[in-house]
Amino acid sequence: MDEGEREETWNDFRDLVNMTPAGLEKWLESDDSRNAGQHQDGGESTGHASGRRIVAILRAKKGDLTDDDYRHMRKVVGYVRRHLAQRPSGDVRDSRWRYSLMNWGHDPLGG
Repeated sequence: MDEGEREETWNDFRDLVNMTPAGLEKWLESDDSRNAGQHQDGGESTGHASGRRIVAILRAKKGDLTDDDYRHMRKVVGYVRRHLAQRPSGDVRDSRWRYSLMNWGHDPLGG
């Protein structure tokens, strides 16, 4: 990944991930977080695992991020953008749609 791609990924990630590391960590400890998203074989959901990785990325120094971190950041950006485009009508405050997005570090009601 070249420097331009890294910078674009960094900016997109920082624009879309609007939860703080502490706020995301606290959210990930909740039952609503654990129950949201798709679970493989009854284990942790993909989004929940991603949330733990996002916390680590947010806490890391930019210069310490690896290409693998940047690939995950791109995955987060893609997921959040796709999911935002599928916003359901009505109040989303207590919706699985919002909870799933929050597992990926984005609170549509403002992090």
